[in-house]
Amino acid sequence: QVQLVESGGGLVQPGGSLRLSCVFSGSIFSIYTMGWYRQAPGKQRELVASITNDGTTNYADSVKGRCTISRDNAKNTVYLQMNNLKPEDTAVYYCNARRAYYPPFWGQGTQVTVST
Repeated sequence: QVQLVESGGGLVQPGGSLRLSCVFSGSIFSIYTMGWYRQAPGKQRELVASITNDGTTNYADSVKGRCTISRDNAKNTVYLQMNNLKPEDTAVYYCNARRAYYPPFWGQGTQVTVST
């Protein structure tokens, strides 16, 4: 069974940076597309960024130029580097692992709060 454990969230001032990490276990990390999603209070969960097993990335328009997703297959870890954070980035951030024809897996989430 795949398990995903996120870390790196916290409170940061506008304009600051955070790096989220997600450690994957329970299967072969390199065959999964990994993603970061977020959910703000009262809103639907939305994709922030994803990265395929061959390194192809995809970003939400709202974070393009400010966020970078990367993966380290040797460490079974996916990262989300977030720069120039804005109050509207405040949300619970979830790690996601998916592969074709199988249900996706989710982490427990990590809170990111951008505020003065």
